[in-house]
Amino acid sequence: MGVEVAVEGLTKSFGSQKIWQDVSLTLPRGEVSALLGPSGTGKSVFLKSLIGLLRPEEGSIVIDGTDILQCSSKELYEIRKLFGVLFQDGALFGSMNLYDNVAFPLREHTKKSESDIRKIVMEKLEITGLIGAEDKLPGEISGGMRKRAGLARALVLDPEIILVDEPDSGLDPVRTTYISQTLIDINAEIDATILIVSHNINLARTVPDNIGMLFRRHLVMFGPREVLLTSEEPVVKQFLNGTMIGPIGMSEEKDEATMAQEQAMVEAGHHAGGVDDVEGIVPQMRATPGKPERQAVARRQARVREIMHTLPPNAQEAIRESMVENPSDYATGSYDQGGYAYDEQDTQVIPAYRGAGDQNYEQG
Repeated sequence: MGVEVAVEGLTKSFGSQKIWQDVSLTLPRGEVSALLGPSGTGKSVFLKSLIGLLRPEEGSIVIDGTDILQCSSKELYEIRKLFGVLFQDGALFGSMNLYDNVAFPLREHTKKSESDIRKIVMEKLEITGLIGAEDKLPGEISGGMRKRAGLARALVLDPEIILVDEPDSGLDPVRTTYISQTLIDINAEIDATILIVSHNINLARTVPDNIGMLFRRHLVMFGPREVLLTSEEPVVKQFLNGTMIGPIGMSEEKDEATMAQEQAMVEAGHHAGGVDDVEGIVPQMRATPGKPERQAVARRQARVREIMHTLPPNAQEAIRESMVENPSDYATGSYDQGGYAYDEQDTQVIPAYRGAGDQNYEQG
């Protein structure tokens, strides 16, 4: 089962350049979360901080009860064994074939026999659609195959936390959907806590239980998927729709004059790019038939129910509609008049969620 990751007051700089500051969020155990944001906002830096590859100047990162910013090197080494990481480019060893790349963590961190290692490696290669390619070198395969091989390697130790950096990078939309489905199925099978960094809006709308967004060195918001997907925040709406109209520019610091000029151009008939307004909550991807039911669904239902009254009205309405339309996804009990599902046996306490700006969405 996955473990909770609690981040509080995190600030990271490179010299005089501040990447982000006072980032606070909780990744609920066993759930799938996504972190969005324009290029250059420090999303990959955040992932590297979670596994101790980079050290923020302020704040705490508590994983399985241990603050990795305060612990010893030995303790950090043990904590890292909880992680599986898929880097943007796969980060494979170029001199090893795919089989040896995937087997590497098992040989490094366990005393398993080669026969046991082979069984595990072939299982992960099958999950990621790479059976038959195990003898190929990374330079002999496509970028998408390297990405899938990196995912297979991230899974061999059955991690409790999986970090996924740009799973759609180098992949076409169809393969992105397949790898998204694979992540959902993995969550169903091993109940791992998953954090995905992505720019892909289709992935963000259909895969995660929770979504956050970084912009201008701050966490704009983080919470149940319905909060961001129904948000009226200009930066969120602009990002979801991929339009020029809004605070995001080619340079992250778009000023008011530029925004006004672009708005005038659009009003004069210039196309602002993007697509029609993305509105509403599309159904979340489910585990492939035949896979176990995602345990995260019931835990999330109980958690969201507890914080419902603290969420924005649009998010509350979207959650109620989802619970009524898909009761089997949310409850083993019944519904009250407000549309809430309930399960008297599930009493998990809800972790805090940060909202937009100075507003916090958290348990009251």
